[in-house]
Amino acid sequence: MPELRIENLTKRFKSETVLDDVGFTVEEGRTLVLFGPSGSGKTVLLRCIAGAEEPEDGHILIGGHEMREVPPEHRGIGMAFQNFALFPHMTAFDNIASPLAARKLPRDRIREDVERVAKLLKIDHVLSHAPRALSNGQKQRTALARALAAAPSLLLLDDPLRNVDAKLRFEMRLELPRLLADQGATVIYVTQDYKEAMALGDRIAVLSAGQITQAGTPEDIYRRPASIEIARLFGDPTINLLDVVPEKDGGGVFVRLSGQRVPLDGGLEAAVGKDCVLGLRPESLRFAESQDGIPVTIEAETPFNEKTVTLVVTERGREILISRPAGTEAPSEGKTSIEVESSEALLFDRATQSRIVPDQGGGTSEAAA
Repeated sequence: MPELRIENLTKRFKSETVLDDVGFTVEEGRTLVLFGPSGSGKTVLLRCIAGAEEPEDGHILIGGHEMREVPPEHRGIGMAFQNFALFPHMTAFDNIASPLAARKLPRDRIREDVERVAKLLKIDHVLSHAPRALSNGQKQRTALARALAAAPSLLLLDDPLRNVDAKLRFEMRLELPRLLADQGATVIYVTQDYKEAMALGDRIAVLSAGQITQAGTPEDIYRRPASIEIARLFGDPTINLLDVVPEKDGGGVFVRLSGQRVPLDGGLEAAVGKDCVLGLRPESLRFAESQDGIPVTIEAETPFNEKTVTLVVTERGREILISRPAGTEAPSEGKTSIEVESSEALLFDRATQSRIVPDQGGGTSEAAA
């Protein structure tokens, strides 16, 4: 299966730059999740790769071959876009079968392939229906089935589970990675759902305002976000962000919360005395067994199926969210204290919003996108 490489891709609509010098690589047989908020340019980027839009500059290389001058139908790409693009005069079966019929495959082979992917996506009971008789979720899955049935070498999937109900969406997060791996296709998968991005991608590229702001493994993006914006996009509950000024003593670099010393990992000496933002994931906080921790007052507690989220307030009035597994014993009201898992703490430059990366040589540097 071919490698996809995007180099310095730029796309404008009149005076608006939608994609600004975008570049990344998707290795053979891998899935890259393109993640970002609405309006960041994700769909436009897919349309450029597919040949539906012509970029002003840059290169689109599939298997090392430039695609800019290659017609869409000759690029070997399978697509499932948000607007379904189903043929209204065809049944769901015929829509899914259309790329196979175009290749003049035997009828038995076509039926076998269509029924296999339709069963996986749970639309085998509506194969005889016309698109007008399908729900939006069924239309979305029919479009996805059509892209998968063709077994293309490169798949472009534009938020294909957006209109699917929550139960099926959860199931498909488990099933799709296996299906894509079995097909061996090179995949770009667009989503605005961070959980979907974490579950489906070998790598994630974060697109914001037309630029790739960070690319890496799901663990990289979550545990080492390049900026405050990316840290906010990943996680539920959202990350706690607290203004701090790092200090240093004989024990190393630390910050103060409610007058208590919170140590930071080594290599952050250059951040001492600077205006910074401390990022604390709710799951990296815990209630202290003694009263030696950071004093807080519990304001509210919200139970979810798999976790319990507690809102606490520090002595200076700063709100902090704490997440723990459901059923874990913890105080639910009044005054108490909390502890920070220092190795999970993130430090950002308040002016640039970029994460400060610990320097093994003792200094610091800002995270690169």
